[in-house]
Amino acid sequence: MDRLTGKVAVITGATSGIGAATARLFAREGAQVVLSGRAADVGSAMAAELGERAMFQRADVTREDDIAALLDAAVDRFGRVDCLFSNAGAPTAGGIDTITEAELDCGMKLLVGSVLFGIKHGARVMRPRGGGSIINNSSVAAHRRGQGSLLYSAAKAAVSHITRLAGVELGPQGIRVNAISPGAIATPIFWGGSAAARDLDDEDNLRKQAKLERSLARATPLPRSGTSDDIAHAALFLASDDGSFINAHDLVVDGGRISMFVEQPRDAG
Repeated sequence: MDRLTGKVAVITGATSGIGAATARLFAREGAQVVLSGRAADVGSAMAAELGERAMFQRADVTREDDIAALLDAAVDRFGRVDCLFSNAGAPTAGGIDTITEAELDCGMKLLVGSVLFGIKHGARVMRPRGGGSIINNSSVAAHRRGQGSLLYSAAKAAVSHITRLAGVELGPQGIRVNAISPGAIATPIFWGGSAAARDLDDEDNLRKQAKLERSLARATPLPRSGTSDDIAHAALFLASDDGSFINAHDLVVDGGRISMFVEQPRDAG
């Protein structure tokens, strides 16, 4: 239970789902954890739950200034940053016939801009320490169709490629940059996200969760749905010394879903 002892980790989107599971796992493994999100009440409660080795910093990852301030706050509190998990994101609309300028601006700022500025400022604070681990949350949508909107898939493909490019550029400075591409992970994102889940009572959320897990289990070669903990453990590997020779890599964690046959659209002709 000490794979991250002595390390400081910053996690965006840490107030629910994958981010919350990762924050709790990292704390159990000995890390000092900086949680970030927009729900200050939830984040502050989580930090209190994790104890004095955790803190919450509100940040909107569509804003570079917020990301820079988040990394600076981590250094001010704990003296260093060893790992940044750029996890925050959300589904985005935007199909070939329907995409709007507003959807494009929002989707690219949230999914791509947050990663780019995370790398920029993560590297800024890691470089003086001689290295670190940056982990970007991508998606199987980056690799195959049918896993999200056209815009979401394109943005996540950009995340995966940016990861490879940044890993090559920053590797000589001791900074590893990797991505995780989750498959269909059973989280409230499927029924409106954490904000929608907070508006429901526990019974409703449990019922939706159970139904979702049954559905996803039928669409995955391994006969179960993925969970937030599956992704958290992948992030733990990449953040820890166990993953010290992994760089510029996109780790797919999807139970084999990426290899399943995907029906192609019929030729209109």
